Amino acid sequence: MTLATTSTDQPWWKGAVIYQIYPRSFQDSNGDGIGDLNGITQRLDHVAKLGADAIWISPFFTSPMRDFGYDIADYCDVDPIFGTLADFDALVARAHDLGLKVTIDQVFAHTSDLHDWFTQSRASRTGDKADWFVWVDPRDDGTPPNNWQSVFGGPAWTWDGRRRQYYMHQFLSSQPQLNVHNAAVQDALLDAMRFWLDRGVDGFRLDALNHSMHDPLLRDNPPAPDTGKPRTRSFDYQIKQYSQSHPGVVDFIKRIRTLCDEYGAIFTVAEVGGDLSETEMKAYTAGESHLNSAYGFNFLYADRLTPALVAETVERWPDEPGLGWPSWAFENHDAPRALSRWCSPDDRAAFGRLKAMLLVALRGNAILYQGEELGITQVDIPFEKLQDPEAIANWPLTLSRDGARTPLPWAADAAQAGFSTAEPWLPVGDENIARAVDAQEGDAASLLNHTRAMLALRKANPALRHGSLEIVVADDQRLLFRRQADGQSLLCLFNLSGEPAAWPEEIAPTNKLLAAVNGATPGVLPPFGALMIEE
Repeated sequence: MTLATTSTDQPWWKGAVIYQIYPRSFQDSNGDGIGDLNGITQRLDHVAKLGADAIWISPFFTSPMRDFGYDIADYCDVDPIFGTLADFDALVARAHDLGLKVTIDQVFAHTSDLHDWFTQSRASRTGDKADWFVWVDPRDDGTPPNNWQSVFGGPAWTWDGRRRQYYMHQFLSSQPQLNVHNAAVQDALLDAMRFWLDRGVDGFRLDALNHSMHDPLLRDNPPAPDTGKPRTRSFDYQIKQYSQSHPGVVDFIKRIRTLCDEYGAIFTVAEVGGDLSETEMKAYTAGESHLNSAYGFNFLYADRLTPALVAETVERWPDEPGLGWPSWAFENHDAPRALSRWCSPDDRAAFGRLKAMLLVALRGNAILYQGEELGITQVDIPFEKLQDPEAIANWPLTLSRDGARTPLPWAADAAQAGFSTAEPWLPVGDENIARAVDAQEGDAASLLNHTRAMLALRKANPALRHGSLEIVVADDQRLLFRRQADGQSLLCLFNLSGEPAAWPEEIAPTNKLLAAVNGATPGVLPPFGALMIEE
């Protein structure tokens, strides 16, 4: 057998495990019920012990919090809810002491309507920032200029009496669309990146990047075909052909890469959703002049995890020159918890072990969302405690994002599960308290300790960290693929079903077993069994 070889001289981020921290829900240090930067600093030992390479911190910038930080009022400061710039500097220093890289969000599609840029832009059609946002005259009958709809429902246009024009917003009306076609706007956004680079950050996750540019001709979006699925938002009735995904984003990305290259090994990863996500992910990461990586929603909203889904997704990212490097997430702050989507309650313990092994076995970066290492499940938030503006607006038809944003349980017997001394901004969730860090710490068989073992396995095996991936079997139950790098070849086998599966003839049961879960042994593949074998 000929083994693929890959240089061991890889950048730190290639094959990294990145731990996502949602700051409102990680750890509260000052007793106000909301997590903060000092709380993150206090708990970084947990992330380091887990074996992650880096953290990604969701927005902590100055914001009115109408979309909980994704509506930024100042790109270069910390919201008082989360602390101060000095607190952020201390966080970076502590992370670096622990060997953790620090990546943060950047939101380039829109600002808050309280941002000074928007205040100046709406004040005059002739000022310095008049065209920093997307302003359009009404049609003759006073209606918006086209049929574009916002992600959160309703038209993507809001009338402003100051300028007597409509402004565009792809999300909330309090999140006006930046005109990123404007070079001056690009300059300002790059200056904001430089501000954080100078403070020692190691990378950026670029939020909703394909939403940052639109068709300047403002052509109507065509209708979307009826798929038979319920459509709860007006946004679901259109193909977003013109309101997003403008090819000019790629040229802006080149400017981002040029800036980051000035600071050395800075990691950039784009979040890319929508109908063209795969095409855009590849365009955004092609070659050495674009972003390092991108991830889509292949797994985040899937209602089942099947061999076909995994095979079809990863095969689109072969190990070929010039093709970008993918990242994968099974969970995040916007998507329902995977164990609540992918298996029955009785199967969660077994499925959690299988899922952790699969995530570290895929080719690409692994993004682990806080609490995923504990097996946290989706919390049912009653209407009176909802915070998510989309869920409130579309109640009860839209699944609340709040259910995946609940506070992390640190101590099973402590008040508020050790997250805070006050009532948290969202309930912890009774069923998740038993999954607290301290309850799992001393249990060698816990999901927490299993996840640590899986991350250590990935670090110890170059084939898992940066090797090629070849699908061997993908049928109704079984997923088998080969990972190869640096003279090492591994077979990774998963039974994604709740029934025993036949052992594949492609694997000789005498090969070296590296790891196994749920009773799997060479030659035997029980329900949710999985193993890795060295050839």
